[in-house]
Amino acid sequence: MDPVDDRVASVDVRTHALTGDALDPSDVVAGVPQTASAVLAALGDTEVGIWEMTAGTVRDTEVDEVFVVLSGDATVRFEDRSALELRPGVAVRLHAGDRTVWEVRERLRKVYVA
Repeated sequence: MDPVDDRVASVDVRTHALTGDALDPSDVVAGVPQTASAVLAALGDTEVGIWEMTAGTVRDTEVDEVFVVLSGDATVRFEDRSALELRPGVAVRLHAGDRTVWEVRERLRKVYVA
C-alpha cells in the first residue's frame, strides 16, 4: 500500500459507507430510527469513527466522546434537563455515564472520537 493511502481514513466522511447497528427496542422512544457506523481508525484505546441515526427518538448511556456534527438536525437532552441543539459544525463533549435522549428530526451524521 502506498504510504500516503494508509494516511487517508476516508476520502469523504459525508458519504462514507456505514454498517447498520442494532438498536435495543427498549431504547426506542418514538419512530423507527436506525443507526449505522464505521470505524475509521484506532489510536491506542481510542476509536475514531462515523455514526449516524435516522429520524426518531432513542435513549442512550454515553461513553467519553467528542464529536462534530457533519449533517442533520437533532436535539440531545440530558437527565439534568439541559439540551444541546445539533446541526452541522457543532462540536460536543459527552461524559461517560451521561444518560441522554436523542431526538433526531433529520438524519444525523457525526465524526466521533471515543
